[in-house]
Amino acid sequence: MENTKILIVDDEKSIVKMLETVLKKEGFQKIHTAYTANEALQCIEENEVDIILLDVMLPDQSGFDLCPKIREKTDAYILFLTARVSDLDVLTGFAIGGDDYITKPFNPLEIAARIKARLRRRSQPSGGTIFKKEDKARYDFGHFVLDEEAGELLVKGKLIPCPAQVFLLLQYFCKHPNIVFSKTQLLEAVWGFDSFVDDNTVTVHIRRIRERIEEDPSRPCYLQTVRGLGYKLVKEREN
Repeated sequence: MENTKILIVDDEKSIVKMLETVLKKEGFQKIHTAYTANEALQCIEENEVDIILLDVMLPDQSGFDLCPKIREKTDAYILFLTARVSDLDVLTGFAIGGDDYITKPFNPLEIAARIKARLRRRSQPSGGTIFKKEDKARYDFGHFVLDEEAGELLVKGKLIPCPAQVFLLLQYFCKHPNIVFSKTQLLEAVWGFDSFVDDNTVTVHIRRIRERIEEDPSRPCYLQTVRGLGYKLVKEREN
């Protein structure tokens, strides 16, 4: 944990100070702070970060506007801090590149717990999301290739940016082609039993995968919906 680099982006200095204090007490020592979107982008350009706590309401632009710009520079895990609680706002956050969200007011210990849960799923074999080095493979579906060892997604030979959670979900499908999984099964396998997200998260991440690997995301050939059951990744395209 002491090597995990965290960036806190919030214009409320009291919240930034509270989060920084609690996170350091929980063992996170490498913490950067930013109070505006411009400061956040500058920090990301100058420093490597693993986790970004991103406020939605910033003085120079919204966190929703900032998130795609962050995604151009890093695949760091983004957790939105927001007072917006509508389903549309939550789904918007996921759709533009966010990985998780928490609503204000919040307990800073919950944020620490979410970060620790995220790190556990990255460092330990759990639910099929993390694999030993010798098990890493290169999955070739013709139109696209997922390379576990390199952590890369290639579509028609072109490297496609892929946030961590999107990559992990696609990786899980690649390891289990032609098998139908329900949303609940995918949540347990990819996000883990201690996840704080719901099945809408799966829906959004399925769409994000399709936007990357499908020629026509609205008419998917590879990652298909099986009505009433869930989703499957077909090894050979079905016309």
